[in-house]
Amino acid sequence: MKKYKYKTTFTFDGKRYQIYADTEKELIRKSERRKMELEQGRVSIESSMSLSDWASCCIDTYKVNVKEKTKQDFIYTVRSSILSHLGNLKLKDIKPLHCQQVLNYQQGKSTSQINKVYQALQFLMNKAEQQKLINENPAKFVQKPSGVKKTRRALTEYEQEIFTEVAMTNRKYYGFLLMLYCGCRPSEAYNCKGQDIQSVDNVNLLHICGTKTKNANRYVPLPDWLYDIIKDTPRDMTICVTSKGNRITENYMRKTWKSYKRNINLRMGCKTYRNQLTEPYPLDSCIVQYCLRHTYCTNLAKNKVDIRMAQKLMGHSDISITANIYTHVDQDDVIEVAKNMNLCVLPPALPKPIGVEK
Repeated sequence: MKKYKYKTTFTFDGKRYQIYADTEKELIRKSERRKMELEQGRVSIESSMSLSDWASCCIDTYKVNVKEKTKQDFIYTVRSSILSHLGNLKLKDIKPLHCQQVLNYQQGKSTSQINKVYQALQFLMNKAEQQKLINENPAKFVQKPSGVKKTRRALTEYEQEIFTEVAMTNRKYYGFLLMLYCGCRPSEAYNCKGQDIQSVDNVNLLHICGTKTKNANRYVPLPDWLYDIIKDTPRDMTICVTSKGNRITENYMRKTWKSYKRNINLRMGCKTYRNQLTEPYPLDSCIVQYCLRHTYCTNLAKNKVDIRMAQKLMGHSDISITANIYTHVDQDDVIEVAKNMNLCVLPPALPKPIGVEK
């Protein structure tokens, strides 16, 4: 029997396992692979497994110390942008050409989306290479297509009015009110509870228990009319709930936003055929949930709120993020002033061109 230089043991479901190897690096690799095999049950960790099976195994093994939302977003990216094209291929059969095609499918999408797909693809292939399931990462030299850097815009006054009217029709939409009038991030809005609604010296405040940055945990003004709508929320219940009174989950958030946009389109006069919206859609397709928060910051700027206070209310870690929004508002103001000046100031009498007869 061959003698190995290194040995380790671990316990799984009450049973002890021993792993042997010639090098410490190989010992770690063999140990991790054995644990994955046990966790995946009948799925054999080998080069002939499909990319779908490997992705499931890899994510469950290595994405254990991340927030649940982060993990779910990563899974969504992998499924929708990678497995939809390569999921049925065996790991050993995936070539650089396949990986490049996955990135090419992202052509014309946002830079952020392209980076997410690129990083997810590298993660899966790098881990497969580390486990010696493939000789080399086939995505190592893929090139990212040119992306579109999308800039978020604030809602117009008309859009704000419609968004508010629709949000007040259902408690599951209350999160959008918190984004638009309190500057909550989507995840913050859905986690706000009745106990976060507070009143100090007859001033209504909302405690936002944010975690994204060191400044995310903050208090913001709560408009009186919005306070009256949500003030009776039980202390331990989230302000936004489903029609059955349950907490809104990650998957339900996407459905809620889709439903909200549909009702906004209908309120704006969109036509339907067999209960399906028909083009043209009145609601601008570029509007995402973060546009509501962006609108809140824009309104702070328009109301001359000091930029340092705006940074605190927004929970920004860096004042430059706030400044970008404030600068855009300043540019809009300049353009508006220029338009008004053109309307109010009469043009001077111009001299007649030389050579023109009287």
